[in-house]
Amino acid sequence: MMVHTVQRRAVGPKDVHIKTSYSGICHSDIHTGKSQWGPKTYPLCVGHEILGTVVAVGNEVTKLKVGDIAGVGCMVDSCRTCPECSEGEEQFCSNGGFTGTYGSEKSEALYPGGVTQGGYSSDIVVDEAFTFVVPAKMNVAAAAPLLCAGITCYSPFLKNGVKAGDHLGVIGLGGLGHMAVKIGVAMGCIVTVVTTSESKREMALKMGATRVVMSKDPEQMKAAAKSLHFIYNSIAFDHDVQAYLDLLKSQGTMILVGGVPVGAMPAGSFALIGRGLKMVGSMIGGIKATQEMIDFCAKHDILCEIEMVPANPEAVDAAWERCEKGDVKFRFVIDTAATL
Repeated sequence: MMVHTVQRRAVGPKDVHIKTSYSGICHSDIHTGKSQWGPKTYPLCVGHEILGTVVAVGNEVTKLKVGDIAGVGCMVDSCRTCPECSEGEEQFCSNGGFTGTYGSEKSEALYPGGVTQGGYSSDIVVDEAFTFVVPAKMNVAAAAPLLCAGITCYSPFLKNGVKAGDHLGVIGLGGLGHMAVKIGVAMGCIVTVVTTSESKREMALKMGATRVVMSKDPEQMKAAAKSLHFIYNSIAFDHDVQAYLDLLKSQGTMILVGGVPVGAMPAGSFALIGRGLKMVGSMIGGIKATQEMIDFCAKHDILCEIEMVPANPEAVDAAWERCEKGDVKFRFVIDTAATL
């Protein structure tokens, strides 16, 4: 990783200029930065969990004012006219797809250089429609990852009708999983964490889980069979979901948020139809839902568990290496304002 200068557009009538305070490190940054999800144009500044202070606004901006705390997540624009955008689901924009906070090739008039550049930077200029109002009490580093990790949990819970009293299973207590536990508990769910690591038991219980199941222990898995209404599956590598489907009550739902190219269902549809099970995929959430998530987390004092890193290439490189090894509890956040 190297330091580069990227250009931002001048503040337009509907634009908000944000001075970055904190930028979360998401595994998507690593995949994109290393072209693991397809070739990218370099130099590329990644980062889509951005929290900072508004330093300028356009003359038509009504959502934010100078001095406010603002957030920017995974999107900075979309067509805004297709059925998906009109329904507040900009992440599913069917007219060319949403404009990602980084790595999207777009008009040079809006994005100097023709590519969007993200949050590992001192400043960003974003249309107000794709910014978020962040309560002052959330102006802390541990709130930055909510812009991706938080909404990736909150949105599918909302859409699939997760409610108080439901038994919710969370597979994997990582960056996404630990947020699913916290949000699920705040929603009133009875949360079970399924993990391969005995060392995570104490942390899961501290976050509000009522049960921890070791997935490598056949007896524990058998005892938990048919006990869950919902499962939040955050595993992002090839795996057979059958053992986890067995934990669902009949007609239960597994929510998949991890990218699993192959290997998820060797048994095919027979894994589902015998008990009326459902598997649904989910990807972040729309702008309206993301603002609701921020407000929900502020109300319930929900923040991410983080490790801070300074804004220099060596420190961020080291954080990326640790992310790839799974050696982080539970998200890294770059302390941009203090160190850049």
